[in-house]
Amino acid sequence: MPDLFDHEHLVSRGVDFMEVAPENWIGIGGRFGRRFRYFTERFPFVCHGLSLSLGSPSALDIDFLKDVKAFLDEHEIEWYTEHLSACSDMGHLYDLMPIPFTEEAVHYVANRVRTTADVLERPVGIEHVSYYAAPGAEMREVEFINAVVDEADCGLLLDVNNIYVNSINHGYDANAFLEALPGDRTMYIHVAGHYVEAPDIRIDTHGAAVIDPVWDLLERAYELYGPRPTLIERDFNFPPVAKLLDEVEHARALQARFA
Repeated sequence: MPDLFDHEHLVSRGVDFMEVAPENWIGIGGRFGRRFRYFTERFPFVCHGLSLSLGSPSALDIDFLKDVKAFLDEHEIEWYTEHLSACSDMGHLYDLMPIPFTEEAVHYVANRVRTTADVLERPVGIEHVSYYAAPGAEMREVEFINAVVDEADCGLLLDVNNIYVNSINHGYDANAFLEALPGDRTMYIHVAGHYVEAPDIRIDTHGAAVIDPVWDLLERAYELYGPRPTLIERDFNFPPVAKLLDEVEHARALQARFA
């Protein structure tokens, strides 16, 4: 039996790159740091932030961004993405809160995205998030996303599970939403599972297998925008690694149809 975390085995099962949240690894040394370095020396990595809080009313944390830049430099990571959300205000909220879909918020967030790219000296992408209420909205979500990406001149982290979850929770057509996104700006794609709270409520958990309608949406994304790099997200309720790698191979098979 091969070591399921062995580099050659992971490559043979279709793993081309990995994603990490820099907050979880900045300053980590010793045995865990060496183990992490084992992977960054063997795979391309991207960084997906959790706590920059692009939509927060508080000042952008430049000191934290400098720490992120040092981490990216150390591990030769070229791409950084963050959530199009707020997660702090005089303290961390430990959740991704929606930004009001307004023209004022477009200018505010786009300026913070540009600052982030300037400090990191790297391409930056934003991920549209799952959300459960839209307070203060003056424009549609997809209009807001397009406006921020355009004004910030940044990339898009396309999350097909978030589109599906939001389409159920807010009653819109998932395919129409996907088609209206600035897909040509897609840096890479997220796909994940979620929790069914009720027939009209889905919770974005990353704690379950990807379901068929989300796979279908991923296939449509490839058809529209090409077979972009794709990451399987799983945060808890982990199955055997072989089951996760089956999902990786399924995504690769979908990509092959549009190669």
